[in-house]
Amino acid sequence: MKRFIISGGGTGGHIFPAIAIADELKRRLPDAEILFVGAKDRMEMQKVPQAGYPIEGLWISGLQRKLSWQNLLFPLKFISSLLKSRSIIKRFKPDAVIGTGGFASGAVVKVAGQMGIPTFIQEQNSYAGITNKMLAKNAHKICVAYDAMEQFFPKEKIVKTGNPIRDGLLNIAQYRSEGLSYFHLYSQRKTLLVLGGSLGARRINQLIEQQLPLFEQLGVQVLWQCGKLYYEEYKKYNSEQVRVLAFIDRMELAYAAADVIISRAGASSVSELCVVGKPVIFIPSPNVAEDHQTKNARAIADKQAAILLRESELNELFADTFSTLIANEAQQEALSAHIKALAQPNATKDIVNLILND
Repeated sequence: MKRFIISGGGTGGHIFPAIAIADELKRRLPDAEILFVGAKDRMEMQKVPQAGYPIEGLWISGLQRKLSWQNLLFPLKFISSLLKSRSIIKRFKPDAVIGTGGFASGAVVKVAGQMGIPTFIQEQNSYAGITNKMLAKNAHKICVAYDAMEQFFPKEKIVKTGNPIRDGLLNIAQYRSEGLSYFHLYSQRKTLLVLGGSLGARRINQLIEQQLPLFEQLGVQVLWQCGKLYYEEYKKYNSEQVRVLAFIDRMELAYAAADVIISRAGASSVSELCVVGKPVIFIPSPNVAEDHQTKNARAIADKQAAILLRESELNELFADTFSTLIANEAQQEALSAHIKALAQPNATKDIVNLILND
């Protein structure tokens, strides 16, 4: 019986790929034992058990980018997480250890490599995270989603697989009428889907609030996922033309109903949107490490596969950019075709092939 440890967390962008890999391993090897390792008090401690897998927590957190007392604890936390990782690995005896990024994966993948256990890294972004760069030397294989990743990793270890995405997104056209009816939208109107991540994106929400008169003028209905932190503030805009939601549970139906999408540019979102193949305006978050969302969005926009607007450009450029896009069917079709050409829908299967055939 095969055993696997999977580690990744801190944000949904590290957790959901990890769960997708676990699900595919289970589909191929129903008897396999899978154990997750995460950071105590982070979102993986809820999300992983909800997906049906056991998880153990390490006392670890990332370095803060500004001076803080938490940074003084970092060496102690890191040593503690290395020791706990060693005891978990000795007890569980995994055949392979898979890291999908985030600081929790650093300790367990590092220790596994030192103990001679095959390790695999999955890097979601176009700009590699600090944890994965640190782990690259001892990794068996490094699965990436973008070209030119040899600037971060040894070339001979890199395999371009794409990022794992959730099930149900491969043939969304078939869900269009179900999506429109599920969200109470009109089939004869264009639909704008607004995604700000599970917590929400303050600047995107401010933009949508400010542009509601423009959307009405253009006859566009809005499916607005404002995030749970902002729902109380924005629910007053619920109307026939605007659907305000804290969270979208049926993403495949939301994607199917959409004609145009506004989104942040986290790696998992970008990979999903390539598979979905709708015209996208990326508004990257500027508040992330190494500005990686802008780099993710630029990698798509440079191939004429999406529109990239920085937060600092929204006041000046958004209204004209959006109005032109809604009026121009040829531009919509070109963006759709180009972004779909970048899709890597078999990423999860390809990653699991590498793990099982190594």
